[in-house]
Amino acid sequence: MAEAWSVSELNRYVRQSLEKDFRLQGVRVNGEISGFRAYPSGHWYFTLKDDAAQVSCVLWRNRAEKLGFTLRDGDAVEAQGNVTLYETRGQYQLDVAWLERGGEGELYREFVRLKARLEAEGLFAPERKRPLPEWPRTIGLVTSPAGAALRDLLNVIRRRFPMADVILSPTPVQGDDAPPQIVAALHALAESARPDVIIVARGGGSLEDLWAFNDERVARALAAMPVPVVSGVGHETDFTIADFVADVRAPTPSAAAELVTPSRDQLRNQVNALAAQMAEALSSALHDKRTSLREQSAQLKALSPQARLANARQHVDDLLARAAVAMTHRLALERERWNGLAQALNGVSPLAVLSRGYAIVTQPDGTVVRKASEVKSGDPLRVRVSEGEFGVQVSE
Repeated sequence: MAEAWSVSELNRYVRQSLEKDFRLQGVRVNGEISGFRAYPSGHWYFTLKDDAAQVSCVLWRNRAEKLGFTLRDGDAVEAQGNVTLYETRGQYQLDVAWLERGGEGELYREFVRLKARLEAEGLFAPERKRPLPEWPRTIGLVTSPAGAALRDLLNVIRRRFPMADVILSPTPVQGDDAPPQIVAALHALAESARPDVIIVARGGGSLEDLWAFNDERVARALAAMPVPVVSGVGHETDFTIADFVADVRAPTPSAAAELVTPSRDQLRNQVNALAAQMAEALSSALHDKRTSLREQSAQLKALSPQARLANARQHVDDLLARAAVAMTHRLALERERWNGLAQALNGVSPLAVLSRGYAIVTQPDGTVVRKASEVKSGDPLRVRVSEGEFGVQVSE
C-alpha cells in the first residue's frame, strides 16, 4: 500500500508536474479582466474569464512596471505566461509574463450601456438624493445572513449607536438568482418594517461577483424605496449601478454603517450641550420671573388697603393732635372769658358791697328793708354783714 502524502507534498508535486509540462509554459490566453487588485507591493492579482470559466492570474511588479498601463475590470486582454500552482492554497494560476489589452469585455460594455440609460432617465440625479436621518431609530439591512458584511455592519452599529433597532431582510447577493431576491428583500423591508434608513451591502469580489448589483431590476427597486438607501457594496475601488442609484454610496459595508449611525460620544456631547443650554435658559427665566415678581409686589404694595389704612390712621392722629391743640386753646380762651365775667359779677355782687362795710336788713320773712318807714319800734329784724348775720330789734 502506497505511503500517504501530506498536503504540502501533494501540492508541491502537482506544481512541479505543471511546470514540467512544456505545453503549459508560455501559453497565450484570451479573456476579460475581473477582480483586479494592485497591491502596495506592486504585484497585480486578477482573474481572466470567459463566458464559461475563469483562471486566477498574477503579474509580478517588475513585469507590471514594463507594461506602461494599468488594468481595470472588464478589460479584454491577451495574456502570456506559465501555468503553476500556489502551494499554500492549492490553487492553480497563470504566472503572467506579458499581456496586451484587446478592448473592453462584454460585461463591462453592458455595465456602461445600462449606466448611460439609467442616467439619462434621471435615476442618478443629485436632486433625487435624500439626506440620511440624524438619529435613526430603525436601520434596515439587505444582505446575506452568512456573509462577513453582516458581521461588519452589526459590529459598527453596536459600537456607535446600540439603541437603534436593526432589522435584517436576508437575500443572496451573488449569482443569477440574486437580483429578484434582492428586489423582494427591499420591498419586504420597506412595506413591513418601515425603517428610517436602508443599507444594501456585500463584501468585495470580482465584477461577476458584484454583478447582481448591476442589474436593472435592483436599480429600479432602490430608486423606488420610500426611505434613504446607502449602498455599501464591495471595496473602495468597486463601483456598481447600485452605488449611483442609492442616496449615498459607501466604499465598504463598515463605512455604510458608520454613515448611518451617529457616535455615542457625539450624542453625549449634544445632550450635554442641550443640558447646559436648558440650565442657562432656566436660570434666565427664573431671574426674569423674580424681577417681575418684585415689580408686581411693589405695585401691589402701593395699591394695598393696608398702606391706605396706615395713611388714614396717621391722618386721624394728625387731626386728633390738631383738635387737642385747638381744644386747649379754646378752653384757655373760655377760661379767661369766664374769669372776666366772674370778676364783673363780683363787682356787682351784694357780697362785695357787704365786704366794704355795708349790711342788708331783712324782716323775719326775708323781705329786704329799704326804708325806715317800713319798720316800727320793737320789730325784730335780721342783719347780714360780710361774714354772717345776726338779729336786732328796732328801738326807735
